[in-house]
Amino acid sequence: MGNPSKIIEGGVEFSLGKFDGKSVLYDFPEIQIYLNAKGKMLFGKQFQIHDEDKEILLKLCNYFVRDEENCEKNGIDIEKGILLSGPVGCGKTSLMRLLRHIVPMQRPYDMIPCRNVAFSFNHLGFKTIEEYGSTKFFCFDDLGVEPAGRFYGKDLNVMGEVLLSRYELYLETKKKVKTHATTNLNAEELEERYGNRVRSRMRELFNLIAFDKGAGDKRK
Repeated sequence: MGNPSKIIEGGVEFSLGKFDGKSVLYDFPEIQIYLNAKGKMLFGKQFQIHDEDKEILLKLCNYFVRDEENCEKNGIDIEKGILLSGPVGCGKTSLMRLLRHIVPMQRPYDMIPCRNVAFSFNHLGFKTIEEYGSTKFFCFDDLGVEPAGRFYGKDLNVMGEVLLSRYELYLETKKKVKTHATTNLNAEELEERYGNRVRSRMRELFNLIAFDKGAGDKRK
């Protein structure tokens, strides 16, 4: 077993904090340096972590490194997944793609665009619901703007069904199955899109972490 507080990327060793032999005492400024470097590797030289996002980033880091004390202060339940919401282009997807790298020992999740789930249903039907309602860990990207599913003339709110399946699994596995998602929609819009039943299950599946409505479009 190596030192879990150190990560090597491109021949450079980054520290995420101090390791006392049992656990890592994470250091947020050090994690930030690593994330900036890893972000540039993944997304290109223009990537940077913006000052106005540091509060969100800190909450997400506390969650991913399972800092129970700080999560409790912020009303975050470590057993639930993350629903990261915010305006288009604020960097939600990049953060969810990036943050899984700070905890290489934890089971990773796959990033899946919700539109792909809907398209898959249109071709394969209910096998798709089974596939994404499995014990794998997923982050569903862009929840709420995917097209409606249609298979042999039957319409289905595919992501709504996937979330219901994942909620059942979450209960059955005693909260071990993790589901994350990103969305541009607010709570009312999600309810309108998926209905009250799915919305109430979402509250039990996810911690809601929201960018400020005025968060700028980082892609400009």
